[in-house]
Amino acid sequence: MTALRQRMIAAMQMHGFSPRTHQSYLAAVRDLAKFTHRAPDTLMPDDVQGYFEHLVRERGLAPASVRLFYHGIRFFYLQVLNWPAVDLAVTLPKRPQRIPELLTRVEVAAILGACADVRHHMMLSLCYGCGLRLNEVLAVRVGDIDGERRLLRIEQGKGAKDRMVPLSPTLLAQLRAYWRAYRPGAPARGLAAGDLSPSGLHAAVRPQWLDRGPSQTAL
Repeated sequence: MTALRQRMIAAMQMHGFSPRTHQSYLAAVRDLAKFTHRAPDTLMPDDVQGYFEHLVRERGLAPASVRLFYHGIRFFYLQVLNWPAVDLAVTLPKRPQRIPELLTRVEVAAILGACADVRHHMMLSLCYGCGLRLNEVLAVRVGDIDGERRLLRIEQGKGAKDRMVPLSPTLLAQLRAYWRAYRPGAPARGLAAGDLSPSGLHAAVRPQWLDRGPSQTAL
């Protein structure tokens, strides 16, 4: 399995997959081997199909998880073992279509107002003001801020894509005040200026979310 693992990692690197995709795809193949008690390169299509039926019927995995396992295993057989095709009669669960919950201006203001830590307040303001993910906002560097054009550069966000997002005059003023207070340093240094993490930002807003009641979805 070690040789196969190395080949799969090399194939994923050639395709430019993110470290998280590496972990997910490797975990899928490892789980397949654990279920079948056989090396993945010795399995037949019926064995793989039985594994996916197990995921859906017995383990009851969410549709998104089943699809992730499917794409990881399909990549393994097509790109690593060079099977000519992967024709599995697998009926993947349908993904529920839900409308994302949107916060009101009052709710956003309440969450930001409850942040005692200035760094938490600034990072969450960027999240809400620019529509960023937590990992994206924590990766923002001083040099990514274009004050003249009021733009923020997001490097290698979701889908490993760069993009530019607008900065409002209010948010830009907050960023300048934050920089004067914390002096994050050189342009290549992270704006977070410390040991902030996604879990830390979650913890900062969780009490405010709990106050919204049990029917509301957490961040």
